[in-house]
Amino acid sequence: MTVRIEMGATTNGAPAVLDLEELLATRLLVQGNSGSGKSHLLRRLLEQSASWVQQAVIDPEGDFATLADRFGHLVLDAAAVDDAGLRRAGESVRQHRVSVVLNLEAVDQDAQLRRAAAFLSGLFEAERDHWSPMLVVVDEAQLFAPAIGAGEVSDEARRLSLSAMTDLMCRGRKRGLAGVVATQRLAKLAKNVAAEASNFLMGRTFLDIDMARAADLLGMERRQAEMFRDLERGHFVALGPALSRRPLALRIGPVETGSRGGGPKLVAPPVAAEEARDLVLKAAEPDPARPAPVRRAPAAPKPDILAQLAAARPAPVHQRAEEAPPGAEALAERRRAMDDVLRAVMAEPDAAYRPPATLYQDFLVRCRIARLAGAPDLPEFRRLLSLARAGVGAEVEAEPGWADVAARAAALPDDTQGVFLLLAHAALRREACPSDEALARAYGSRSAGRARRLLAWLEEQGEVVLRPGPGGARIVAIAGPGWETGPGQPGAAAA
Repeated sequence: MTVRIEMGATTNGAPAVLDLEELLATRLLVQGNSGSGKSHLLRRLLEQSASWVQQAVIDPEGDFATLADRFGHLVLDAAAVDDAGLRRAGESVRQHRVSVVLNLEAVDQDAQLRRAAAFLSGLFEAERDHWSPMLVVVDEAQLFAPAIGAGEVSDEARRLSLSAMTDLMCRGRKRGLAGVVATQRLAKLAKNVAAEASNFLMGRTFLDIDMARAADLLGMERRQAEMFRDLERGHFVALGPALSRRPLALRIGPVETGSRGGGPKLVAPPVAAEEARDLVLKAAEPDPARPAPVRRAPAAPKPDILAQLAAARPAPVHQRAEEAPPGAEALAERRRAMDDVLRAVMAEPDAAYRPPATLYQDFLVRCRIARLAGAPDLPEFRRLLSLARAGVGAEVEAEPGWADVAARAAALPDDTQGVFLLLAHAALRREACPSDEALARAYGSRSAGRARRLLAWLEEQGEVVLRPGPGGARIVAIAGPGWETGPGQPGAAAA
């Protein structure tokens, strides 16, 4: 049975319908300047499809929280849950098929990106058994998938958010996730996110660059782009397999729930100027008497981390140039010292699940405090981190054949190298095959399902060979050297 929902009416009065099943397979992009009616359009879509499909709304302004009163959506307050909690919530939402609104109103922009990325990652990493169809609506998508860096948002938060949005739009379809993104300006939205949509609803737009891009997406001639300036609020031009095979002008229909984002209404100011003068210039009331503060003994001074960093600052270049290059023994000692620092970093709680860039900053600080000059750059640190997550030290790197394995690992994506090296290390030592939990930790994730999918991907790439062992155990062979792990239970707890 084909499910069609009514979005409004065309210019000739005919119903404007949207094929919901086609939308779930092809995704939707909505564009329009502020005040063009984007949020009204999204609300209409959510209300009309609420009884047919599970929904998740990324809501930066808290406008869609009212869906809870009429349609029973669960509202998650991002200010009350940390990143890890939202990641778990995303997985649980898919498991229990609950429609939710992630309200990001009460957190700053940097936290908005981190919270949204964590929640979207949870939706994306859910177990395969829970991959039922889900409509994921992201309002003001240019905030979460910016085309270029802007504002006071950290690079790490921007990277996490853009990665999660790219996964949603590029790889979400096979997991049942249908992305619906709305943006004020196409020029501000990352192209790899916008390019994955096959359905478009274009509203009122004034800037030439956005009008031209909207016309290109709709297959219209550039001279027709001027029409976007003349669109009224709530009027859009639709195109796509779920909407219309040709550009179709339509007007969005009414909604049942209200929005808190409509903006303040006009209110006439009071005319009693003299009374207003008295109120504005009225002297402040004196503060009530406060008890004298209790003097306490001065606390012991805290360690001055800045002073420690200054003392550990490397010598100037002209001084270092006079020093003789380090010999093999000195290089080995330096490597052992950096391994010790890296182990200390990884010993911190939840370090296995923190982004590499965050761990790198901690690593640099510890190197400076330990007076270790010549710290590696970020790409080299990622390599050392993969080795550390796999438990590989200098003695393992000296084993015959390990150099070839390390070269093959270097050709893999950065985030998969630790898993491959962990398997290779276990196979070299003939240890039991690492469990799903251990593989997930080496990947930087808590999702055992994601670890299993990565293991299958490594087999597809020809890097490993999987075979069953006795009693449901798993054995992994490393293609090339022929090393093979012992039997290991996939569901065993990680050491």
